[in-house]
Amino acid sequence: MTLEEFKHRYNLMILPDDTGPVISHRLRQAAVLVAFIEQKQELHLILTRRASHLRAHPGQISFPGGKVEKSDKNLEATALREAHEEIALAISNVEVLGQYPMFNTFTGFAIAPIIGVVKEGFNPILDPGEVDELFTVPLSFLLDPANRVVKHFMRRGIQYPVYFIQYQEYFIWGATAAMIDRICRQISYNG
Repeated sequence: MTLEEFKHRYNLMILPDDTGPVISHRLRQAAVLVAFIEQKQELHLILTRRASHLRAHPGQISFPGGKVEKSDKNLEATALREAHEEIALAISNVEVLGQYPMFNTFTGFAIAPIIGVVKEGFNPILDPGEVDELFTVPLSFLLDPANRVVKHFMRRGIQYPVYFIQYQEYFIWGATAAMIDRICRQISYNG
């Protein structure tokens, strides 16, 4: 899928209606940058492996992002600031396409997925306090439904979907995999 086709499909296709689990307690606000980059004439999704020394979600695969800070103008600003801090992706080097509805997590966050495209290649510099590794996954791999698995689990008497994606040695699951599944279903939608 070309960058132009991706943008066209993102703007015109119906968004799947799912926002994660229903959580009754107050959630902390966060934002992530769901960033695509063109490599060798193919779109790839940028992902990171969280630092292994972190207390929360060590070593897990995630999008660049984090908690909203008081100085952030809005959720888009949060995602762009965090991507700059974590992987040195310049704010001016991202074309923001839009924002998905908030995605709730069992870990107490309401996450705003900010969808964007990296305008030009960049030299990632990882913040070792937050990120152990940056890698990309071809969008063509993610679009194949056989590569995205959903299992259902019971939690406090309610059944919830949990998403899983295995790409090479990377095991992507939970909210990150759910957001990837959602965008893949949207841009693959044939109505």
